Amino acid sequence: MNNSELLTLITQLRSLADTGLLYAKNEYDTERYTELRHISTQLLDKVTGFGEDTINMLFPQAQDYPTAKVDVRGILLSADNKILLARESADGKWSLPGGWADVGYSAKEVIVKEFQEETGLTVVPDRLLAVFDKKMHPHPPQPFYVYKMVFHCRAMSSVINKGFDVLDVQYFDINQLPELSEDRILKSQIELLYEKILSGDNSVYAD
Repeated sequence: MNNSELLTLITQLRSLADTGLLYAKNEYDTERYTELRHISTQLLDKVTGFGEDTINMLFPQAQDYPTAKVDVRGILLSADNKILLARESADGKWSLPGGWADVGYSAKEVIVKEFQEETGLTVVPDRLLAVFDKKMHPHPPQPFYVYKMVFHCRAMSSVINKGFDVLDVQYFDINQLPELSEDRILKSQIELLYEKILSGDNSVYAD
C-alpha cells in the first residue's frame, strides 16, 4: 500500500470519528470516537509530517457532516497555445491560477476572482474541463480530501499584473513546463487538459 492509499484510509477514519462525535448519544460513544480521532491525528502526522498540533489546527472537530474540500483552477492559453502559470509564494513552484473554493461564490466566480487577484487578468470561464479526485493522482500526501475542478478560461484583457500573493506569472510551452507545485497540479493533469482543449473534446473528465 502506498502513501496515497494509506492517506485516503486515514482521512476516511477521521471523517468517521468526526461524524460519530456529531451524533454520539452517550459518554461511552464519545470516548471511543474521541480516541479514534486521536489515532487518526497520529497516523496523519506519520504520513504527512505536519505535526499533531498543526493537524488539529487545520482540522478542528467538525460541527457539521464532514465533506471534501474543493480546489478550483483555470487553464488559459495564449494565441500561440502557451499555458499561463503562476509561481506560488508558498513553495516557489508553478501552478495553474486558482485556489480553495470560497463560501458565497460559484465555482466560476471563484476562478474569475482568483485570476484577477493572481494575474490581473479578467477572464471568462468557458467550460468545465475536469473534476480530479486527488487520491486518484500521484500528488504528495496531504491531510485534506480534495476534489479539483479545472475550467478552460478565455482572457478579456491582455495586460498581466502579478498579484501580491504570487511570485511571478508567465506563459510556458507545453514541452517546457517549469517545476510544478505538485500539491496543486501535476504535469500529467496539465497535459490532459491541454489535449482536451486542442482536440476540441467537449466531454468533462471526472475520476
